[in-house]
Amino acid sequence: MRTYRHHSRRGSVLVLGVILMMAAMAVVALSVDIGYVQSVRTQMQRSADAAALAGANVLLDDLVMEAEQQSRAAVVNESATFSYANEVGSMHPQLAEDDVIVGRLQNLANPNEAISTAPGQTWNAARVAVRRTDDLNGEIPLFFAKVLTRTSLPESVEATGAFWTSVGGFTTPPNGGNLGILPFALDQTTWDGLLAGSGTDNWRYDPETGVVSAGQDGKLEVNLFPQGTGSPGNRGTVDIGSPGNSTNDIKRQILDGINASDLAFHNGKLEFDDSGILTLNGDTGISAAVKAELTEIKGQPRAIPIFQSVAGNGNNAMYSIVEFVGVRVMEVNLTGKMTSKRVMVQMAPMIIPGAIPSTNSGTSHFIYTPVSLIR
Repeated sequence: MRTYRHHSRRGSVLVLGVILMMAAMAVVALSVDIGYVQSVRTQMQRSADAAALAGANVLLDDLVMEAEQQSRAAVVNESATFSYANEVGSMHPQLAEDDVIVGRLQNLANPNEAISTAPGQTWNAARVAVRRTDDLNGEIPLFFAKVLTRTSLPESVEATGAFWTSVGGFTTPPNGGNLGILPFALDQTTWDGLLAGSGTDNWRYDPETGVVSAGQDGKLEVNLFPQGTGSPGNRGTVDIGSPGNSTNDIKRQILDGINASDLAFHNGKLEFDDSGILTLNGDTGISAAVKAELTEIKGQPRAIPIFQSVAGNGNNAMYSIVEFVGVRVMEVNLTGKMTSKRVMVQMAPMIIPGAIPSTNSGTSHFIYTPVSLIR
């Protein structure tokens, strides 16, 4: 009888050991499957990120190239190309039509904001879902979980690429580069008139070659040079940087842009206050000494400040800046009679790394941030 009990206990221990060993093996097996699924999910996210960035860049490129906004199909096709190019679990993921949402986001800082697809607005966002499901790309296969009658697992990830269409100022770009801003201010009355269709059309810009020539291109120009038009305080040069900016400083800023040392005089950034005002010291005039530099950048996009009012005269002028806008220089003549002097500019869209996003409308026109992932 004792012998029987002894063997019974030993058998029980062996059975328990086998059970524990099988359980441990199952845990290890499931861990392998879980690790594989996580790896595939990471690859799916990479694919979705690339697709969303590519789709949003189609929208941004259209704006910058001043082309007619691409159809939704063009964005979907570009997103699908980049999704397919990023391999996921030994396969190339495809997108269904409804896996891509194209439209507008007003506040990119709110990742839960729904994308508006209403017509008549500037699209700035592409949201892409990459799926592995029964009906598209196939579920993620499982290897060891088959013993639990589960052979595959569905998965879906999402990414949104977008860019800001309104900015409230500028700071040093992430790469430490310069800001393409001209230190010349235009009055708000003239700018608003240009937006409303008031101006001349004597110069033509060819987007294919970047060349400016005499002629019409259907885009109006205004004169940035002070002409005694009765605008508040008239137009002129603003000090972005040291209040004692020299002519050489102005020349450098025209050619190379505003640098971090310039911004240091403004606590590292040019930004509107809570009242929507940025005050800059300036001089009501544009020196003829910068003619060569302005001529050199003809056709290139630059941002300029728009002022609402100005107090003081000469180099004691204080400009109340209320907006930054994108323009390109079309013609320069700073010699001869006052009435013949001109720095003609037309509206021009541009991308500025270092632009500070804003949810307020009216603080900028034709200035955009680079595309980024927001979710």
